[in-house]
Amino acid sequence: MAILEIVKAGDPGLKQECEIVDKIDSKIRKLLTNMAETMYKADGVGLAAPQIGVNKCIVVMDVGDENGLIEMVNPEIVEKEGSMIDSEGCLSVPNVFGDVERFEKVTVEYLNRWGKKKRLTATGLLSRCIQHETDHLKGVLFIDIAKSIRQGDKH
Repeated sequence: MAILEIVKAGDPGLKQECEIVDKIDSKIRKLLTNMAETMYKADGVGLAAPQIGVNKCIVVMDVGDENGLIEMVNPEIVEKEGSMIDSEGCLSVPNVFGDVERFEKVTVEYLNRWGKKKRLTATGLLSRCIQHETDHLKGVLFIDIAKSIRQGDKH
């Protein structure tokens, strides 16, 4: 399909609250496909629509586990518990990493590419990725909430 340009920190679109998707149509499905291709090409594990300049509540992720590619339209975290701190990076903030506190376990409800309501409970990296990507939909970058920030190396 198409590899899209990933906008970088400083772009005002990354600080906006995203709009709910009213209708999942062929345009949204094409966007999901293009977002996934862009994420894979950039070696990312998640990508939110505002990172490609689209102000919609859409995220894609693939943390390399048994879930494979997950496409979420209008995701909402409905349950959360526990706490963990770990290193994060972001395709919109290249070569910068930070320690971010997140919930250990989250449950998210969302629509898939066909408009079917789904519910997913996640821990570990997938939980972190869900929280990171849904933060993008609220205009929050990991560097806004990181306990520490460093250039270059992930650790």
